[in-house]
Amino acid sequence: MKKRNREYWVHPIYSNRLLHGKFHTLHSKLLNFPEKFFGYYRMSITSFNELVKLIGPAIAKENTQLRLSIPVEERLSVTIRYLATRASFNSLSFEYLMGASTIRDITKSTCEQIWNILQPLFMAIKQEDDWIKIADEFYTRTNFPNIIGAIDGKHIRMIQPEHSGTSYFNYKKFFSCVLMAWTDADYKFVYIDVGSYGTASDSEIFKTSEMGKRLSENQLNIPSGRHLPNDDDGNVIPFSVVGDEAFGLGNHILRPYAKRNLNYTKRIFNYRHTRARRVVECTFGILANKWRIFHRPIDVNIDFCVRIIKACCVLHNYVRIKDGVKFTDTLYNCPMDNLTIINENNRGRNNMDSVRQYMSSYFITPEGTISCQYDKV
Repeated sequence: MKKRNREYWVHPIYSNRLLHGKFHTLHSKLLNFPEKFFGYYRMSITSFNELVKLIGPAIAKENTQLRLSIPVEERLSVTIRYLATRASFNSLSFEYLMGASTIRDITKSTCEQIWNILQPLFMAIKQEDDWIKIADEFYTRTNFPNIIGAIDGKHIRMIQPEHSGTSYFNYKKFFSCVLMAWTDADYKFVYIDVGSYGTASDSEIFKTSEMGKRLSENQLNIPSGRHLPNDDDGNVIPFSVVGDEAFGLGNHILRPYAKRNLNYTKRIFNYRHTRARRVVECTFGILANKWRIFHRPIDVNIDFCVRIIKACCVLHNYVRIKDGVKFTDTLYNCPMDNLTIINENNRGRNNMDSVRQYMSSYFITPEGTISCQYDKV
């Protein structure tokens, strides 16, 4: 096809960007109102400025003889607004007075650099001391001991990728790729895997992901185990991650009992397990409530979509660490839903089944019980 000549070098509508563009008219005013700034950018003024310093050198462009480059702050501003709202590139182009294709290119490159630069700092590889801290926090918050994470998959709605057939068409009847996440007790991402087909199962995605392989092969610096609280004379219990019924019992993977013919002890274990597992579901809720690009189908190609998801996840950690939970748009009402049961089958099942049985018994002892469990079963 013959390439169409551009009618304008810069469209007349966009020619007054420095005077009337959203960044140039609003950003400086927001600096005087921290709460409004947070509502607009989903982070504090300090966090925004630190982010500019971190990624600025990677996304900055040089001025030319023909025109001035778009400043780093403005590039970050339009990217954050794309991630934080349901706005399209076209609608943002009329707000920021830039071409839609320009905004698309800025967002794509900025998301890539956000992940590349922030991931080693705010989603770093864990050492033994880090796992101990995560386990201690899980016990403090959920009363489930020796847990170093909760795992689950989230379907990210997207438009159908070109030439993909039905690979991304999931059982929920929409096109999606999967965000497989491992989270800690503070609702932060420990590891993520992004981009798997929507038709794939959570268990399959996790087993073939880098984090799943390294967990199975004991390559994540996880401590060998320790006694349960107030049970110094009992067995040494390995550290585990908790997942729902879609995951089979396996090396360091602890799933609930199937919901058939449960006795009293198993029902209590499932309740305690759910208290820990729901952390990952809450994390997904907080993520989507803050970065509202997830409230609509993402209308870019799959590679760009993966960059967007990864950028949002590491920004989630960044803001969580820098700003904590101070504003209502970071909160989420965490459900305790149970999902569809599938058959158990995974390596290490026998060992983890023994762990599950031991913990089930421990939860009804004076050393391991909590009062609310008897109101829930």
